[in-house]
Amino acid sequence: MPRFQTELLLTFILIVGTILLISIVKGAIKRFGRLASIDVNSRKVVFYLSYLIIYFISITILLIIWGVRLEDFAVFIASILAVLGVGFFAQWSILSNIAASVVLFFSHPLRLGDRVRILDKDFDWTGRVEDISAFYLFMRTDDGRKVTIPTNLVIQKGIEILDNKSDEIQEKI
Repeated sequence: MPRFQTELLLTFILIVGTILLISIVKGAIKRFGRLASIDVNSRKVVFYLSYLIIYFISITILLIIWGVRLEDFAVFIASILAVLGVGFFAQWSILSNIAASVVLFFSHPLRLGDRVRILDKDFDWTGRVEDISAFYLFMRTDDGRKVTIPTNLVIQKGIEILDNKSDEIQEKI
């Protein structure tokens, strides 16, 4: 088989494999999100990050299939990462909030509707969790105030879950 046909065949296989991998990952994240009672908006962050990783790996494989030398590609990626690193250094809090949202999604017992107390010596916030987005946790305090807390602080501060509304919902089912 001539070289050009081999590259086209491998490119087609890569595209089909990428589409299949994305659908498998999407289904797995949806199932995990439903089982753990995670809000749709919180799942979007994980969808976007997983898509980014899958596309990056697929484009890398595609460039290798079409004959880009790995050394040249490594220099290009290192240059891009250096520029991004300088740009993101100024926005470090944004990256830490996104990472904290992913941690909250997969491993933190905090869910929407939970009544929580933020354990902080400066603030006494007790209330219900209304939403968890890519950057913030929104809660309504017992005295009616709406408090917005960056997700990286939710990970750093202690949180006491006073009652778990999602457990009550599961018990009713």
